[in-house]
Amino acid sequence: MTINPDQPISFSPMHRLQWEEAQQKFVILYPEGMVELNQSSAEILQLCDGSRLLGQIVADLEAKFATAGLTNDITNFLNVALQNGWIRQA
Repeated sequence: MTINPDQPISFSPMHRLQWEEAQQKFVILYPEGMVELNQSSAEILQLCDGSRLLGQIVADLEAKFATAGLTNDITNFLNVALQNGWIRQA
């Protein structure tokens, strides 16, 4: 299962992305537990709102951090997120 660049990406309704004050980081909460995220992962997942395609997520993050060449890293992370069920595509 890999990301389809032509389909919007949304966060899974079975999971919740939230800021955890105690850990000072974003986490994914789900019935079986919790996953702590680094800043990059959290930035990517916050853009998985069901309205953006892969290219739009990459463009938004490259603009936000004034950099280029993030496509492979973001795609690789989103493939892992898809395989873990954190995100989905229609």
